[in-house]
Amino acid sequence: MLLDRLRAADRLDFSRATVDASHVQAKRGRSRPKVGPSPVDRGRPGSKRHVLTDAHGTPLRVSLTGGNRNDVTQLPPLLDAAPAVRGKRGRPRRKPRRVHADRACDHDLYRQRLRERGIAPVIARRGTEHGSGLGRTRWVAEAALFWLHGPRRLRIRWETRDDIHIGFLQLAHVMALARKIPAF
Repeated sequence: MLLDRLRAADRLDFSRATVDASHVQAKRGRSRPKVGPSPVDRGRPGSKRHVLTDAHGTPLRVSLTGGNRNDVTQLPPLLDAAPAVRGKRGRPRRKPRRVHADRACDHDLYRQRLRERGIAPVIARRGTEHGSGLGRTRWVAEAALFWLHGPRRLRIRWETRDDIHIGFLQLAHVMALARKIPAF
């Protein structure tokens, strides 16, 4: 409903979407499905938050996986779970024209899967030097992750149950959307 209101106010831009993920430490729930050893934090348990944003940085979809999951494997589920956004006449929008991602999503198989869906992949290649220019468009996903890490309860994962932590993450997502709705 909030995404529909944002689209009706011309605050959503489906010309491109950005995908990114961030890792959070998990202090409890080590044997849960959405907790895993982190490759960036010396094998300590953690979870990853994946976000799909529009061109303005509005989070369209948020998901949670174990800390040891590869970012590229979450690209299709994020796009599949993106809601149909109404708010204007015509068909609801489901998919962006382009998807921007960092080197963690660099895999030719997933590039091909995006092309089959009619989405142009703009993904940085591994092994190339920095300075590809993708940072000018990808910073919006970093900002969306910052808003999701904003509530103190979400900076470190204290919940043992996955469903409770996902609930708090969805609440932060709704709060980020509510900030962007213009006052009528």
